[in-house]
Amino acid sequence: MAETTRRSGRYVLGFLAGAVLLFVGYTWVTLNWSYSNGERAGFMQKLAQKGWICKTWEGELSMVALPGATPEKFYFSVRDDAAVAKINAAMGKRIALVYEEHRGVPSSCFGESQFFAVDVREVAP
Repeated sequence: MAETTRRSGRYVLGFLAGAVLLFVGYTWVTLNWSYSNGERAGFMQKLAQKGWICKTWEGELSMVALPGATPEKFYFSVRDDAAVAKINAAMGKRIALVYEEHRGVPSSCFGESQFFAVDVREVAP
């Protein structure tokens, strides 16, 4: 009877260890493989560090297609401190934001958006 209990305990521990490894592997893949990448141009409007437990940098880019048109907001997250410094330096200026899209990230601890800014450059008006 004791052998059966030990054996079933090993199965449960093995299953839990496998589930944790699968979750960690899936998280690693979603954060390191980008679904798409590109650039968005507009005026840097906001960058703030948010979160109760997991502090993430969340930003807002105001994009205007035509003069007088209602601006569209592009929400993004930033994981790299060097990119945060560059974005803060470009606050209020017209910029091109280079981003990667990571779909299926399992937690908002990595960012509230699926778009992650990786670089920024100023655009002449």
